[in-house]
Amino acid sequence: MDLKGLATQLNLSVTTVSRALNGFPEVKAATRERVIDAAREAGYVPNRLARSLQKGRTEAVGIVLPLPTGHFHDPFFAELLVGLGQRLHEADHDLMVTAAPLGVEEVAAYRRLVEGGRVDAMIVGRTRRRDERIDYLLDRGFPFVAHGRCDADRPYAHLDMDSEHGFREICARLIGLGHRRIALINGPPELNLSRLRAAGYRQALEAAGSRADPDLLACGDMTEQGGHDAATRLLATQRPTALVCANDAMAVGALRAAKHAGLSVPGDVSITGYDDLEIARFTQPALTTLRQPVRKAGDKLAEMLLSLLAGAPADSLREIWVPSLVERESDGPAAVVAAG
Repeated sequence: MDLKGLATQLNLSVTTVSRALNGFPEVKAATRERVIDAAREAGYVPNRLARSLQKGRTEAVGIVLPLPTGHFHDPFFAELLVGLGQRLHEADHDLMVTAAPLGVEEVAAYRRLVEGGRVDAMIVGRTRRRDERIDYLLDRGFPFVAHGRCDADRPYAHLDMDSEHGFREICARLIGLGHRRIALINGPPELNLSRLRAAGYRQALEAAGSRADPDLLACGDMTEQGGHDAATRLLATQRPTALVCANDAMAVGALRAAKHAGLSVPGDVSITGYDDLEIARFTQPALTTLRQPVRKAGDKLAEMLLSLLAGAPADSLREIWVPSLVERESDGPAAVVAAG
């Protein structure tokens, strides 16, 4: 049955039935209930496109994954999208997902979605210290929630993890196990999470009376290959007793690099990650890491965005969660503390 047929059955105008189904306040409560009951009995499903046109909204949310070409399968974003998609589906919203490499193409993707009227709001992932995506959305006054923080001086809705606290905790654990030559395999320096994780790393070393050795600092692209390449260089030239990695994917690559170098984990070198993705439980050895509830974060980001669309002020939608240490089998006492 279509809208016209439902209106005829109820002896009401099409306009009245449409307004009743869409919750317009001028429709009397008794009439609205009568229309809703009849629609339910008839199995009537509103035309979503027509409803969106009436409201002037797409009922869609966009996210542009900031991924290198060929890495659409990133396990972190896959988990985040599950949480986002499920929560938005419950609210009868769609999630529009695309990917673009960092830079001009990425900003162009934002412009297509926003200026093309394809979405009502955006989720910004993996924020940078100076983030032109956030600047663009703030300048346009377009609704968005960021997964992470940046140096913007204007308020915006965001959810972030306290990476600084997390890395301070995991490095303190390694120091307590006798490690002094702890290497950091961080993410790209432009990412805000890289700044925060490096800060926690330095704070833990300083609290133990030491300082970060520049030769023990490396960066990767947040992929398994990036972690493998960085760990290979460090293990060949610096021989750290521990590697702390900015995410689980790079830690997986580091585990492989240690094996290729003929080193045992954790006997010769300890390796830790961050995220606690499902793969962390199945590496050999199982990965000690910091847990951030990625799927739950996706659900929360969607909830915050729906609140923003409903009129909540952006500066009331800001949360920072604390990661928790997950102790498994990839770290242990330093076998030998290398001299200077």
